[in-house]
Amino acid sequence: MLIEISRETLAGIRNHDLAKYAGMYTRIYEDFMRQIQGSGMAVAREDYREETRQRIEGLRRQGVVVRNDAKSLYINGISPACLACQKGVGSLTFFISLQCHRHCFFCFNPNQEGYEYYTHNQRDCLAELEYLQRTGQEMKHVALTGGEPLLHPEETLAFFRAAKEKFPGVYTRLYTAGDLAGKEMLAELQRTGLDEIRFSIRLHDPEGVRRRTYEHIALAREYIPRVMVEMPVLPGTRKPMQEVLLELDHLGIFGINLLEFCFPFNNVDIYNERGYKIKNPPYRVFYNYWYGGGLPVAGSELDCLELIDFALEKGLQLGIHYCSLENKNTGQIYQQNYGQKVAAFLYFSPRDYFYKSAKVFGNDIPRVLEVFKKINYHQYTLNKQYHFLEFHISKVKELAGLDIEVGISTSVMEKRRDGSYLRELKVELTRPEIFDPETDI
Repeated sequence: MLIEISRETLAGIRNHDLAKYAGMYTRIYEDFMRQIQGSGMAVAREDYREETRQRIEGLRRQGVVVRNDAKSLYINGISPACLACQKGVGSLTFFISLQCHRHCFFCFNPNQEGYEYYTHNQRDCLAELEYLQRTGQEMKHVALTGGEPLLHPEETLAFFRAAKEKFPGVYTRLYTAGDLAGKEMLAELQRTGLDEIRFSIRLHDPEGVRRRTYEHIALAREYIPRVMVEMPVLPGTRKPMQEVLLELDHLGIFGINLLEFCFPFNNVDIYNERGYKIKNPPYRVFYNYWYGGGLPVAGSELDCLELIDFALEKGLQLGIHYCSLENKNTGQIYQQNYGQKVAAFLYFSPRDYFYKSAKVFGNDIPRVLEVFKKINYHQYTLNKQYHFLEFHISKVKELAGLDIEVGISTSVMEKRRDGSYLRELKVELTRPEIFDPETDI
């Protein structure tokens, strides 16, 4: 078992050096939460982690596939592109421009580097594909998003033709609002060999707009092998979302991705008017993640899980995949950490792809060193600045009977201008008697 170190649990740590060290991360967390509140958004008081865990376990017992450390769940089917997203190897998403006619209040594109430029200019995606091919990179999944890609129909078609030509067997997908996905365009996309198309549906659109989107979704089934919908689930929209699921199941499409709804650091007034609050805590591990989706909004995850339960109850055949914000971040961590040359005491976790290690502090160090001497273990390091001994997590159980506290460290490898460095992100508390690497790491 691992114990989250918070202001409350910190007070119960007996080892002074460990408490002092862990306190640094408590302050970092509190500073981060103050920054969120400084943006004008409130943080939910309720911590729904235990309720979420129980609901996920209940769904697991009903046959729901729970994957990627419970960050992703699905029934009936899931896109192969979503499976590839977990590690992100050989999978890239491109955009021609960030121009879009929809202007969704929850859009996170303004967070992207060069947003203003790319709302008026285009990227040379063909040149980017050419570079990937020339440098020998293997691409298995390629996607085109936006903005709205179909505002650039010729460029979109040329992109997918080039992707199939340069990377034979590549799985291609297109993200679109669907307004421009009429019969002629769908027929052209079919000729490029497009494998998957993902439409978006907005609940606040007039009925006529949504009905036209449904018509285009139904039409797409005649041309594209996998037709999907991908949309965030806004808290409090279970009933209308249930109607969406029933409609899509009736249309017989492949599936829907239910996304955890996020706050994209803009349109604060709209979010506050609707009573949205930031999920508490926002992340399991705080870090500067590449994905620019923002911060998860409280209540969205529970609504997504409820929708899966509804689909089970109704016996829907539609593939339904819940994709959390955490799920979108794992590919980054995998790519930063996997295959790196690191110290022997670092353990690459197959569960969350972070590096893990164990640490004992202060007066506990001599007693631990005595144990290591007896078992002839020498792959550890001593840090004099913070008074800790760092070693492999597999050795924690060897310390049973010492009545000591152990810090479990979570780290990531970062590339900087002058080389690669390991950056510690989190420390959790355990004891040899309660630690189980099989379930904890």
